[in-house]
Amino acid sequence: MRYAYLVFILLVVAVLSIFGLRGTPFKSPPVEIFNDMDRQPKYKPQSESGFFADGRTDRPVPANTVPREGYIEDIHLATGRTDSGDFAPGFPVEVTRELMARGRDRYQIFCTPCHGALGDGNGITRQYGMAATPSYHDDRLRDMSEGEIFNTITHGKNLMGRYGDKMPVEDRWAVIAYVRALQRARQGVVDDVPPANRSELGL
Repeated sequence: MRYAYLVFILLVVAVLSIFGLRGTPFKSPPVEIFNDMDRQPKYKPQSESGFFADGRTDRPVPANTVPREGYIEDIHLATGRTDSGDFAPGFPVEVTRELMARGRDRYQIFCTPCHGALGDGNGITRQYGMAATPSYHDDRLRDMSEGEIFNTITHGKNLMGRYGDKMPVEDRWAVIAYVRALQRARQGVVDDVPPANRSELGL
């Protein structure tokens, strides 16, 4: 019986020594029975690799790779550019009520936090110190081509992240259509409102 107690005490000491000191700083590596995948073989982004001939971990996209959302032959629609590579003006899709409604919905989800509901840059992020969001009503953005806006939404710019992986192509154009509507509304005058609808605005 005495040996049983001794074995039990030794087991308790061993368990506490191995598991009870986990997280305590040591100069030498701790003894690990289960490392919980703390260290595993992997490559970090943009790190070197001895496996590939060019020494890069990140691999180039294979030739003829088809995008996940499918191949789009219309360059203007897919990239916002012309055949010559310049940013294209105008829309490659028909601007309809349905497109505008979709654009407003996507804008409220993805854009309002920074750009604000009116596109004036007064989103909720400004309350947390992010004061660099531009207003869509600045001359620079009013004069910007639709293709360049599409490119910015797709790839991001400065502090703005990319949304090409979050919004399908058609949704990006829908958002641009809604942004143009916000800009037009800010510059609108009474004569822009059809006479039959002016009573709705109290005019």
